Amino acid sequence: MITPPPTAEQQAIAAATLNATVEQYAKLAQLKKVADGIAKLDNVKQALPAVSTDDGTAGIIQVIPNSAPSDESTKDLIKKLRSTEEQKTITGSDKIALSVTGTTALQDDINEKLSNALPQYLAVVVGLSLILLIIAFRSILVPLKATIGFLLSVLAMFGSMVAVFQWGWFGIAEATGPLVSFIPIIAIGILFGLAMDYEFFLVSSMHEAYNEKKNAKQAVINGFGVGSKVVTAAGVIMVSVFAGFIFNHDATIQAIGFGLAVGILVDAFIVRMTIVPAVMTLLDKAAWWIPKWLDKRLPHISIEGEDK
Repeated sequence: MITPPPTAEQQAIAAATLNATVEQYAKLAQLKKVADGIAKLDNVKQALPAVSTDDGTAGIIQVIPNSAPSDESTKDLIKKLRSTEEQKTITGSDKIALSVTGTTALQDDINEKLSNALPQYLAVVVGLSLILLIIAFRSILVPLKATIGFLLSVLAMFGSMVAVFQWGWFGIAEATGPLVSFIPIIAIGILFGLAMDYEFFLVSSMHEAYNEKKNAKQAVINGFGVGSKVVTAAGVIMVSVFAGFIFNHDATIQAIGFGLAVGILVDAFIVRMTIVPAVMTLLDKAAWWIPKWLDKRLPHISIEGEDK
């Protein structure tokens, strides 16, 4: 069978296709050199040029590491690719700039930002609570005790979340892994609000009783008798609400619900209703001590609406 020669139109189409292919791969040539340099790095499984701009001055390289997205070695690879010195080694030039993006890099950036912000966030929350409690109760040791108790509750909350959702205790988590980075910010804020509520319920009653009779130990007994009922009811309700989140299929919601349920349980029934009255009894009248110079400078506020 004899094949007829291609027509002029067919030849033109074939030439145009060939030119387009050559032009496409010419744009990717420089990108391929950079990809080959990246592929030589440790922990890189594959580096492939994906897309190039029309003028060939910019493009996208898909990098696939050997490790999982949440592994430390993957984070190290991202840092290495962003290093100026490493980029010069990869590209062989200081005129070519590399940037790292994608889901894994973005999540790593978010985690780093939130981790850096957490100490300042915690300092502001704790600092403001100290100031407000000093003004409200005209005391130094009561606010310190309340703040230390809150930090104990935070440790219990995060310890339980790590044990269950990272280490796999009790089989609650379907798949273990690192906690989502925004969970600490949300959980600390919610737990702080509830913990300070419970502190006010208990200690405001003790403060009122102490102001009436100036008997510190009896004030603890009387104040605890009044405030403990409210804290018990509030604690049971909130623990029940957040414990219900554990049955959700979303791991993030499960972690938040479980952590807050444990944190509130510890704060309400161990910190506020066990440690607080015990410490207040041991401190006796020292619990309500405040320097005179500070007392004069602090504004007077009424917690229960009593006349001053």
